[in-house]
Amino acid sequence: MSKLGMTSGALAALLLGACAAPAQDQTQDMSFFVTSKGPGDGANLGGLAGADAHCQSLAQAAGSTGKTWRAYLSSTTENARDRIGAGPWQNAKGVTIADDIASLHGDANQISKETALTETGEVVNGRGDQPNRHDILTGSKPDGTAAPETCGDWTLNGDGSAIVGHHDRIGLRDDAPSKSWNSSHPSRGCGQTALQGTGGDGLLYCFAAD
Repeated sequence: MSKLGMTSGALAALLLGACAAPAQDQTQDMSFFVTSKGPGDGANLGGLAGADAHCQSLAQAAGSTGKTWRAYLSSTTENARDRIGAGPWQNAKGVTIADDIASLHGDANQISKETALTETGEVVNGRGDQPNRHDILTGSKPDGTAAPETCGDWTLNGDGSAIVGHHDRIGLRDDAPSKSWNSSHPSRGCGQTALQGTGGDGLLYCFAAD
């Protein structure tokens, strides 16, 4: 290899490292994401503890460390809004989606298909994409408090139902529920096939609580 070739190779490596560093920094600063995948057993997430562990595992695999991750889910004993810290929260690209609990559950939040990214910064399929994956499990009312439908507090994968939100803010109608990120409609059931049948895939919102 010529001296020029070695120099070019070294320069390329240097440039690659320089490009990778900001992405790594953004992942480290990330405090909100939509899971790139669900655990795979429908709405049986192993309860809130299992859902939190899923968020933690995906975040750490993406390079986020030193944070306590919580799934945005309500149950009969907890409200989603009380589980996720005080904010602010930003996605894997550094975009702030909400400053605090009040703005997250009001008109000021910036959650959309373009900002509700996965832990690796990828866009999640929405309405009009194949397959549609815009139904995100929450079990919550619009204000982040518990709804009755939680698939047995996230332990069922058959009969039952769970409230989902639309991460892309689009539904069948031009109304508030269809545009809600956290409280659009009940799922058709709790199994993986049932969730997929209404435009979901067992995905979750994850927030850094500290």
